[in-house]
Amino acid sequence: MKTLTKLVVTAVLALGATLPAQGVSAQSELRIGTASLGGAYYPMGQALANSINNFAEGYTMLPIVTGGGAENPRLIASGEVDVAIAPASLAFFAHEGRTPYPEALPISGLGILHSSVLHMVTLPGSGIKSVTDLRGRTVAVGPAGGGTLNILNDLLSMYDMTMEDITPSFLSYADGFSQLADGSVDASFALAGFPTSAVVQAAATNDLEFIELSDENMAELKARFPYYGGVVVPADVYGTDAPVSVISSANLLIAPADMDEDLAFTLTQAVYDHMDALIAENALAASIEPEASLDLPIPLHPGAARYFANRK
Repeated sequence: MKTLTKLVVTAVLALGATLPAQGVSAQSELRIGTASLGGAYYPMGQALANSINNFAEGYTMLPIVTGGGAENPRLIASGEVDVAIAPASLAFFAHEGRTPYPEALPISGLGILHSSVLHMVTLPGSGIKSVTDLRGRTVAVGPAGGGTLNILNDLLSMYDMTMEDITPSFLSYADGFSQLADGSVDASFALAGFPTSAVVQAAATNDLEFIELSDENMAELKARFPYYGGVVVPADVYGTDAPVSVISSANLLIAPADMDEDLAFTLTQAVYDHMDALIAENALAASIEPEASLDLPIPLHPGAARYFANRK
């Protein structure tokens, strides 16, 4: 936390701004929690910040590098960021106080975002064809606070495995896929939208093989964990021989439950009234279905609910 706070202060001071006092007022510099560089959260956070900068009068926003989806609800609760991106599953666990959160966190939703997919990638010749083949292997699992870990734990449990059955390497997505390319790890995982830059860079110099679930295993995963889905990534995205079936998890824009209602309305309106601008900044936004924000796994903030009730 101290490291993140120092990072936030340094980044804001570099722009000639100051951190807001307790609470948020007009002309405030807001902070959006994203994830490590190399994934999809940071560029989406940049695009969302630009929407706030352009369309939320009196407010500016700065994207902040964080540990990722698992850490972001904690940063919202502690006040270190003002809004953040988080997987729907982890946002639900945080709100309910379920593992990995020891207590319920006071968070709410501002709206639905793109879906992330679980990239499970190895190199040809590794001998890794399924999840069970990961036993005893070194796997880059993303940063320690990232969203990949929760979905990985759920997935391993289906095969009567735990993290103790692999040798996890806690790296940013960029570093994890760089180490996959040079042979330092046997497989690399990333929960991110597609295409994600870390995977694209690895694919530029290596043939990649995705670890896929069978139809039966995918159906079992969805039955056990209904907050996951399935998505097919076209072959031309990463230059694979065929389309790849991957696990998907929706992402949410989250905020403190006690955020000022008018501020929540203003931020939500700035994003969802200007979807064309958001899509122009980040192609992943094209998959966002704003109306799905009315059916989130956590409470929709009253300010956001007021916006969506009147959205045309």
